[in-house]
Amino acid sequence: MIEVILLERIDGLGAMGQTVKVRPGFARNFLLPKAKALRATKANMEVFETQRTQLEAKNAAERAKAEAIATKMEGKKFVIIRQASEMAQLFGSVSSRDVAESAKEAGHDIHRNQVHIDTPIKMLGLFPVKIKLHPEVIAKVTVNVARSIDEARVQAEKGAAVLKAAAEKAEVEAAFGAPVEEAAPEEGETAEKKPAKKAKKAEAVEGEDEAPKAKKPRAKKDAAA
Repeated sequence: MIEVILLERIDGLGAMGQTVKVRPGFARNFLLPKAKALRATKANMEVFETQRTQLEAKNAAERAKAEAIATKMEGKKFVIIRQASEMAQLFGSVSSRDVAESAKEAGHDIHRNQVHIDTPIKMLGLFPVKIKLHPEVIAKVTVNVARSIDEARVQAEKGAAVLKAAAEKAEVEAAFGAPVEEAAPEEGETAEKKPAKKAKKAEAVEGEDEAPKAKKPRAKKDAAA
């Protein structure tokens, strides 16, 4: 673990100016190259203190800008048209890039890195998505995934997927397995099998009847001898 000085708020780590311990790989690959932190050395501590006022002012301006954008985006619904099966499963999934492009079409210029999808979107329906506009500002929007504009309109009015019942059925079948239907016999196959069974049964009965008859005459002949 190494110590770094945060130059902005980082979720799960701390606020600007805090000295925290992180893994070397996280620091080298993300925090340091993205100018989100400095190594916690004596020289860097002095540099940060001289720039603290400037950094705080810059952060405040960026936060105010993000809050203005969040006010316009909060609660918005973005439609994404996708092909799907009858069970409402998508042929693929909705990515953060798809959400960013849909938002841009609606007049909101955001980057895909700002889109946070908590659960992979692989079904038709309405899904909550977070847009992180600033380390301290998040806008919550809804992604309306449908097969057509008309279907998206219906989903928006009902507040649920049009094929919700079908989707639930698909989940049940996926969890417990779909019932397997036996193939129907071909024409003539049943008729051929039934006489064969009757013939075998008749042969068995005849065999049982003939066996005792064969033994009785032999017994009489042996006695006569």
